[in-house]
Amino acid sequence: MSVFDDINQTTSKASHIGERYIRASHQYFRLKIFQQLTLSLSLVTKVLAIGSLLFAGLVFLSIAAALEIGDALDSFALGFLIVGFVYVLLSVIIYLLRAKFNTMIIKRVGLKFFN
Repeated sequence: MSVFDDINQTTSKASHIGERYIRASHQYFRLKIFQQLTLSLSLVTKVLAIGSLLFAGLVFLSIAAALEIGDALDSFALGFLIVGFVYVLLSVIIYLLRAKFNTMIIKRVGLKFFN
């Protein structure tokens, strides 16, 4: 009978250890998700704040550059067209290099996510 009691105790201990492991793993994953969520939310907030200010500055700089180029060429429309063409050219270059951007972003985010 003692063999059955020993097996019963061992099974109870294993069950208890398994339950503790599952609870600890669950808490770890909750904390990991919380960490990733706060890091992501913080990053999005900073990007929106800085991005909106940079966008406003870029709009004013673009208008100033277009007016200055237009004044130099005696045609404001031509100045705005040149500035617009520069933005289209930059967009095409970024579009052609999008694979490099994807690789860079995946590497950086992967390091933060999997640590």
